Amino acid sequence: MTKLMGGRWHCLVTDLGSGKPVTVVEEDADFVIEGASVQKLAVMTAVMSEVDAGRLKLSDTTTLDADMVADGSGIYLNQAAFGDQLTVANLLTAMLQVSDNTAVRLMSRFVTGERINEILDGLGFKDTRVEPIPGDRKFYLGNTTPRENNDLLYRLATGTLLSKESTQAVMRILTWSAVGYTDGVRRNMSSAERAQFATKHGASDDKRHDTGVMFDSAGAPSVVFSFFADQSPDPDNYGATNPIVQAHAILGRSLLDTYIRLSPLGSLIDPKQIAAGGH
Repeated sequence: MTKLMGGRWHCLVTDLGSGKPVTVVEEDADFVIEGASVQKLAVMTAVMSEVDAGRLKLSDTTTLDADMVADGSGIYLNQAAFGDQLTVANLLTAMLQVSDNTAVRLMSRFVTGERINEILDGLGFKDTRVEPIPGDRKFYLGNTTPRENNDLLYRLATGTLLSKESTQAVMRILTWSAVGYTDGVRRNMSSAERAQFATKHGASDDKRHDTGVMFDSAGAPSVVFSFFADQSPDPDNYGATNPIVQAHAILGRSLLDTYIRLSPLGSLIDPKQIAAGGH
């Protein structure tokens, strides 16, 4: 199906039905690719690792300055005035919920690109890196692989990447579908079904990525999916009709309809949240 939709795919899907990740789909999973906004998961990992270590607080603040505003996705570039005092928690929510690029820049005031890469390396991620800008705290989002992205999401979903508190804080953001990106794997779903997915989309030039975790109806992680693609046949179309984005919607529905059993892993998100559709 992916070949019919065009592009060049690099994928890994793992089934957690046994309690451990078992590969069910693998295609060029070690390909190093520009992660686009999926790399915001790597930035999140570094930031929350610093929080867990006590070197950073979610309540720490910085100023939203006009010269830090970045084009592209997000909300801060649409403000009519600046000077807001934003917390790390606020930046984290904006960065993951609406993929805010300005939030990434502001995060660099708390964690530099070099420090992010040190943390990622210490966690065993060898190909997932941001790209530090020489002489500047800011950084570009850099590269990853489907395999490392899948491992990061598996460890996040099973509580082995971050503390319990940090894991739950991140998952509340990633599973919230009332606001944020829903053109991909969650498109052909009800509100309650969408709440079973923690997702992050990335798009840049000819690249379209959709990655995340699917939870069962009891809130336990069931499947981890890492769909990366480049050479999109419609690279200037960032909307829902891009062929690769259309494929993401089909794949998401297929995952939901195929993996209907309960996972043996413990519940990570509140089943009431699923029933309420994330509201």
